[in-house]
Amino acid sequence: MDNLDLNIRPEMPARKDFRIGCIGSGFIMRDCHLVAYRDAGFNPVAIASRTYDNAKAVAELRNIKTVHRTWEELVQDSDIEILDIAFPPDRQLEVVRLAVKMKHIKGVLCQKPLAMNTKEAREIVELCENAGIKIAVNSNMRYDQSMRALKTILERGYLGQPVIATIEMRAIPHWQDFLHKYEHLEIMNMGIHHIDVFRYLFGDPQKVTAVTRSDPRTKFPHIDGISQYTFQYANEFMATSLDDVWAWPGEGTEKDIYIKWRVEGLSGMAQGTIGWPVYPERSPSTLAYTTTQAPNQWFRPTWDEVWFPDAFQGTMAQLLRAVESDSEPEIGGRDNLKTMAAVDACYKSIAEGRTVLFSEVSDS
Repeated sequence: MDNLDLNIRPEMPARKDFRIGCIGSGFIMRDCHLVAYRDAGFNPVAIASRTYDNAKAVAELRNIKTVHRTWEELVQDSDIEILDIAFPPDRQLEVVRLAVKMKHIKGVLCQKPLAMNTKEAREIVELCENAGIKIAVNSNMRYDQSMRALKTILERGYLGQPVIATIEMRAIPHWQDFLHKYEHLEIMNMGIHHIDVFRYLFGDPQKVTAVTRSDPRTKFPHIDGISQYTFQYANEFMATSLDDVWAWPGEGTEKDIYIKWRVEGLSGMAQGTIGWPVYPERSPSTLAYTTTQAPNQWFRPTWDEVWFPDAFQGTMAQLLRAVESDSEPEIGGRDNLKTMAAVDACYKSIAEGRTVLFSEVSDS
């Protein structure tokens, strides 16, 4: 192949010194956002959290000059231009309600899920739009290097018309404490990565079918522990994911933990792995593809970057570029409402035991 540059790296803003205020001091902020931002040359200048001492410790670790006593104080700090929220999704709406009143806030990066239900997610989006603030969502799997490369391969037509895509996840996530009060668990908080990346790669589905069972390891009440969901498109293309959070029964058995993906088309095939399950070890995601455009061989590009934390450069970069160019972010809040609708379709399918038309849950 003449062109093996698969565009895995995000496009950076012309201006990197936007002053970023960070809300939250947990793992995602401490070891992903702030590490990625420093590597990219971005400019986090202030931090606040639910616990001042935690925020102070992260500020010292990551060289942030200002620590606010409360998140409200940070939002009202006129030195802040960009708000980076790493609070639980059930807290994001109250932060945005205050942020949109501040004339100095130009952009907001929210976590995924954007909210714990579509109604609140839509309110977040509309509040920001009405205030003229750019709203983006940290759907960071879109910036996993193998997913960026796969997007390029699809756009170049190396695989021809896609026939079927699969994700197989055998991994054990950590369910944060705030999730214990919600019955919606795996699809809303882990599977949403796969749902969003299906939309990124292939667009909105026509129909959605989902089935699930509880995870025996997870003791708090929940509907979905181990989940499978399938997107069907008008041209018969299918994208399906099996999310197995049981994965390892426990001591006395061997581990076999991984995330694999595969896309088959009329003119080729691509497959790979996601390196995340072995974090904190730096394990790049992988890709191999074969195409009739260069017959009878596999191409196996490699890179040094990893999903966690390097992909988080991309989620902030796309917001900063939107702010400086007055354009819609690549992972904008309005687009993310379609991902929330696809999540709703999965839960509606589970509750009613049937295939759900995407038009039943989507605004458009």
